[in-house]
Amino acid sequence: MTTDKIVNHTDIKLQKSIGVFQGMCIIIGIIIGSGIFVSPIGVLKYTNSVGMSMILWVLCGLFSALGSIVYAELGVTIPKSGGEYIYILESFGPLSAFICMWITFVTIGGVSLAANSLIFAQYILQPLFASCDIPNSALILVGLLGLASIAAINCYSVKWATRATVFFTISKVLALLIIIVIGFYKLFRGNVLSFTDPFADSNTSPGSLALAFYQGFWAYAGWNYLNFLTSEMINPARNLPIAIIGSLTIVTVIYVTTNIAYLAVLSPREMLEISSKSVAVAVVFADQTMGMFSCLMPIFVGASVFGSMNGEFLSVSRLTYTAAGQGHLPESLAMVSIKYLTPMPAVIFLAALSVVFTFTPSISYLIELAGFSFCVISGMAVSCLIYLRIKCPNLPRSFKLPLVLPIMFLLLDLFIGILTVYEKPTDSLIGVAIIALGIPIYIIFVVWKSKPKSVTNLTESLTIYIQKTFLVVPEEKEN
Repeated sequence: MTTDKIVNHTDIKLQKSIGVFQGMCIIIGIIIGSGIFVSPIGVLKYTNSVGMSMILWVLCGLFSALGSIVYAELGVTIPKSGGEYIYILESFGPLSAFICMWITFVTIGGVSLAANSLIFAQYILQPLFASCDIPNSALILVGLLGLASIAAINCYSVKWATRATVFFTISKVLALLIIIVIGFYKLFRGNVLSFTDPFADSNTSPGSLALAFYQGFWAYAGWNYLNFLTSEMINPARNLPIAIIGSLTIVTVIYVTTNIAYLAVLSPREMLEISSKSVAVAVVFADQTMGMFSCLMPIFVGASVFGSMNGEFLSVSRLTYTAAGQGHLPESLAMVSIKYLTPMPAVIFLAALSVVFTFTPSISYLIELAGFSFCVISGMAVSCLIYLRIKCPNLPRSFKLPLVLPIMFLLLDLFIGILTVYEKPTDSLIGVAIIALGIPIYIIFVVWKSKPKSVTNLTESLTIYIQKTFLVVPEEKEN
């Protein structure tokens, strides 16, 4: 019995249901997670001045915007779902693409979701444990419930997943607007002490600025995720660049004004003291300004992280789905639910990996590893664009940048990576080792075709079992 014989359906494929507004909400929803509620402390710590921290926030936004418009051209040049994976596959071949998939799925997707699930749990539970530490078992339980809920939504309906993204995006933007309004009200009432001599004692060493940049850049992380959903976008040639550029502009304005609002209420010293309390700066801000309503802010932060997790699930599961379609992951992960028309096995597989990492005690290091890993992947992806411009100059492109912009992004990306290796050589070597581990895995599971018959029989039986259990079939290919 072959996997294709279980059902014969003429329209089993992912649907085009993402327009400009939904696309912008997906990007904003992923980017605005826990970062803007936590990262301001790290940026201020490493820059040591209000003025320099503001410059870093703007620079992080500009760098992310530059990367996003480069990715927009990649997305319309190769209009397929899968993000960096598919671009690298089309340009540099299967081994490079597999390593990209390995890095993204393991160190960026699974680890980030696991970490965010615990952050989500921390802020949802904080009002219940205001006077004591939250038990680790409670954190894990609520984190797992969060992961399960988002996985269920993404298995059930792409439309409901995008609607959830829209809802949580609007909620988190409203929470930040509340902070901005209160902060600017205080600022106009004369609370400007934090902005007096803003560059005093600035730390300008390259190493410290690199660490500050990573803190801010982490808050902007996620601007590339819409490229994982290109084939599900309505008119991606037009809508993808608009959604990416529009969302990054909105996020940068929100981030800079939010930081000004924080500092209109909290002094730099008060903000730095927060780092020892394991709470979000927004929570302390609310305690000082919102009175009896301050208990709502941890819930807002938790909802913000929940929405970011939903966007990650929506995007990274498509990477899994695309890689499986190319033979780089088990065949069953490239299948679509007959009833719901969602990549159900890919979503469940990503959720299972995230659950494993939820129990990892060294999750904080793995999150730092994600930043270094993204530098590697984004550098490879932008190299694809430069390569295609030179080798295939006549490819149809509805959106085309001056070549100097992708070259500039690549040079900046390499510079940040070099500074990382310089500042943390041991951690960087461990990161390189994890990346290199993808090579033997690729050889064993992809290149090695003459596996024993017992292994192939087991694989086929598992594929059929998954099809029967979840009622999934291969996507109907267009003629």
